[in-house]
Amino acid sequence: MERQTRQLLADKVSGTLVGLWLLIPEHLRLGTWDLLGSWSGCATETLEPRLALQGVHESALCTCNLRGGRTLSQKGFELANGLPFVGADQAMHNLFDAHTVAQAQGLQIALGKLRRASGHYRGQVLAIDPHRIRSYSKRQMSRIQPSRDAQPTKMAQTFFLLDADTFQPICFTIGSAARRATDAASELFALAGQILDLNPKAPPLVVADEEHYAGEFFTPANHQGLDVLAPMRVTRQQTERWSALPEHLFKPQWAGYATAKHPYLVGADQIRSFEFVQRSGERPQDYQFKGFLCSADRSEAPAMTREFPKRWHIEEFFKFNQDLGWQRAGTLNLNIRYAQMTLALLAQTVIHQFRKRIGPPFDSWDAAHLGKNLFGGLDGDIRVVDDTIMVTYYNAPNLESLRAHYEDLPAKLEADKVNPRIPWLYGFKLDFRFK
Repeated sequence: MERQTRQLLADKVSGTLVGLWLLIPEHLRLGTWDLLGSWSGCATETLEPRLALQGVHESALCTCNLRGGRTLSQKGFELANGLPFVGADQAMHNLFDAHTVAQAQGLQIALGKLRRASGHYRGQVLAIDPHRIRSYSKRQMSRIQPSRDAQPTKMAQTFFLLDADTFQPICFTIGSAARRATDAASELFALAGQILDLNPKAPPLVVADEEHYAGEFFTPANHQGLDVLAPMRVTRQQTERWSALPEHLFKPQWAGYATAKHPYLVGADQIRSFEFVQRSGERPQDYQFKGFLCSADRSEAPAMTREFPKRWHIEEFFKFNQDLGWQRAGTLNLNIRYAQMTLALLAQTVIHQFRKRIGPPFDSWDAAHLGKNLFGGLDGDIRVVDDTIMVTYYNAPNLESLRAHYEDLPAKLEADKVNPRIPWLYGFKLDFRFK
């Protein structure tokens, strides 16, 4: 394998997928190779971690069709993975199926800890949301109605936890279409507790939607030391109850807006929580109410007006990044789905680092745009000069910014205390030039 890879480098490669090599410095800064080696359980010189890296790069390119129809070979893609060939469908299937859900979750935890140490999370307000994607599995499964006017269809359920201030994913879990959101939340919170450095005196606030308004969601065993906030369903009975609350409970916050807070027992187990009520309108006949349930005694006005609206950032995250591999499901083999989606989480991490480093206009491009027009759309060639792989780009966009960050790359990596030698490319260094 090494001999064939070195021969390809000696022969030189020209193609349109060499833009993917821009992610290699971010892999080195993150420690992707160590993560994949730990997940695969194989030595550095073996095939498995390189196939896993191929999965990461497939996600970065937003490719989701059969590998035989992608024509990824002979364009620089396989060399970026340290391989002389593109791994076939069966090889990738066998690799993913051989690794368990627990191993994929362990990779999420290790990645999350690295991201926390790198400052990707603030860890103060978290957003939880189910992300249901259409499944093309032939299995019998529960069908879910994706919208009010749509027909019920097979759906794969994914559940994400996002840092609502930095818009970065912390972890996810998946399950069959029959799995309830409240059951998945408990697993998500357990993963988050291992990733984030939780302060028991000031735990993060998790904001959820109405789907999580259930008694078990507020049990201490479920939210595991996190504070949770979910909106209550607005019904005629609830509105009448809120209207009957004593006037002295409401505190005017500004013109036409008042809030109330009082203890509330939820569920069959009568779990002590706190009900936050907001009242809009100046005259009694114009009053409109909305209620929230919180597991902790927090200040109600900031929770409802400042923290809860941040929940919508998770919808923006899905729209911006779902093409990485979270927009369709071809199988419900959980080993395979967890592995695919966790490698996509790795791809999202290095792309986030790339966006943050390179700045505009790339920081505003969504995943599909980056995959098509940058990582898979730059013309260039790859050759070896002494102990360095030299990647040359022709007519690249935003040339000055790319030059500032990627020319003389080994020296820049050493200045960041990063070893410039690429372990999956047999110790070669990497440098770029732009023409």
